[in-house]
Amino acid sequence: MIFEHNLTPVALNFFGINIYWYSLSYLFGFIFFIHYSKYLIKKKFFHLELRLIDNFLGHAILGVILGGRLGYVFFYNFDFYLQNPFEIVKIWKGGMSFHGGLLGVLISMIIFSKNTKFFFELSNIVSCSAPFGIFLGRIANFINAELIGRPTS
Repeated sequence: MIFEHNLTPVALNFFGINIYWYSLSYLFGFIFFIHYSKYLIKKKFFHLELRLIDNFLGHAILGVILGGRLGYVFFYNFDFYLQNPFEIVKIWKGGMSFHGGLLGVLISMIIFSKNTKFFFELSNIVSCSAPFGIFLGRIANFINAELIGRPTS
């Protein structure tokens, strides 16, 4: 017998607007990135200016959101979105890909670093901060009863 919980994917309802656990995981992941990255810079673990993290945040958010969505479109449901291209922008209906988000952040780091020349330092600091956001995303996967595996006999 398989246990499957009955948790709701909606964390809060704010004046009729549903706030999903996924949204909160992204929000708190980005907040953690900002604060932990600045903490590491202040403690001299990395030789970057604090303003660089603030400037990169917008790039990181775009990389995660656009990359995650496009990854889902291309990796998991390409035929559907080929027939319904306007559905691609409807991220509130679900459909994000970790692999696409990873590629999106990597591309955003490359683009951002063309001006700053700090790609490897930025990569190091992102790799220190990212696991917490990934962890929060996996908690949201659990709440949504996703990634439970395939039925076996």
